[in-house]
Amino acid sequence: MYQKFIITQDGVLKFGRVYLHHDLLSYGEDGTGGGGLWKHDPLRGAVLLYGRSFEFGPPDFALLRRIDWQGMGGKPSALLYLPKWPDESIAEPVFVR
Repeated sequence: MYQKFIITQDGVLKFGRVYLHHDLLSYGEDGTGGGGLWKHDPLRGAVLLYGRSFEFGPPDFALLRRIDWQGMGGKPSALLYLPKWPDESIAEPVFVR
């Protein structure tokens, strides 16, 4: 299982430990907002988002409207996107619009 995230067509960011990004979606949902991988970084006190979904493409955080924290234990945390991963020196904050 892999730590993956997806952004649904309704702008909900979902986290989980799954094999496929599709497994994060409920019946009738679509991952049109893209997705990627995530990992917790205790040094930064944040969740790092990186990569892209082969099924749904790269994440489009402009579509983000809500975060469902249930898939990573229910505890909200700061989110940082690594656009040049594996280079972790560039980290952009992710916000709900």
